[in-house]
Amino acid sequence: MEPVRKNHTLSSEFVILGFGEMADLQILFFGLFLIMHLVTLAGHAAIVLITLIDSCLQTPMYFFLRNLSAIEICYTLVIVPNMLANFLSRSQRMPFLACALQMHLFIALGGAECFLLAVMAYDRFVAICNPLRYALLITRGLCLRMLALACISGFALSLTLTTLIFLLPFCQSHEINHFFCDIPAVLFLACSDTRANEVAIFVVCMLILLIPFVLILLSYAFIIAAVLKIHSAEGRSKAFSTCTGHLLVSLLHYGCAIFIYIRPKSCYTPEQDKIVSLIYTNVTPMLYPMIYSLRNKEVKGALRRLLESHGH
Repeated sequence: MEPVRKNHTLSSEFVILGFGEMADLQILFFGLFLIMHLVTLAGHAAIVLITLIDSCLQTPMYFFLRNLSAIEICYTLVIVPNMLANFLSRSQRMPFLACALQMHLFIALGGAECFLLAVMAYDRFVAICNPLRYALLITRGLCLRMLALACISGFALSLTLTTLIFLLPFCQSHEINHFFCDIPAVLFLACSDTRANEVAIFVVCMLILLIPFVLILLSYAFIIAAVLKIHSAEGRSKAFSTCTGHLLVSLLHYGCAIFIYIRPKSCYTPEQDKIVSLIYTNVTPMLYPMIYSLRNKEVKGALRRLLESHGH
């Protein structure tokens, strides 16, 4: 007789295994990643605050940077608090709907960030390659429309992706060998043929990851060509300084995401994925504010003015 397949129901739940195999190090990890999380939130909150109140930073470039930091705060809050709670227990039960919601928000915010990074590359492209028409082309209305499009696209594609995954039957183990409801970890538990779903997921990932990344690389190819035509070393240095932070953040963000998501289910390795996921959900978000502030004289100047004003 064929075994009875039990599909998930709204009352079912997943078990997040996290790092239960490293029980002796759980408390150490909790302390370390709690500090990193607080540093991440403080860094991005500082960028949001500075770009809101400093009159010198009321430009499209810093409008996008402020919203990127706001998205990054939400992005880490979706994952890290649950991960920290998981460090204090061997496993964590998560209702089916809560798992689906976590995945949806994680992909939506990550997707919005991908599109926003592409928009920021376009902003730098216009600023450097067409500076005389920059104010006419990059208006406040266009900035708001591009931000809205980035967020709506991220949430729409995320809804499609999450629905494709959670309509699958999970009739075997409900133990997710990860510290959150990530796409490969949940897909690995499905007991039906997932090839059609994997193709659809690959297409959505192409739209979220590869296409924006290719657009960023194309933008920087034109930017580098334009910068090399600038005769003064000071001019070249100033042009590069406004771009290097964004380029480094883009490479970190897309590098980790492409490694995790643009590959077949057969290549899924839970332990390797958990390590890479730790990096892109904890380490890289913490580095972003440092990259932008250290490479950007205007941000450093605004931070200095803010500290001086509170010091008096």
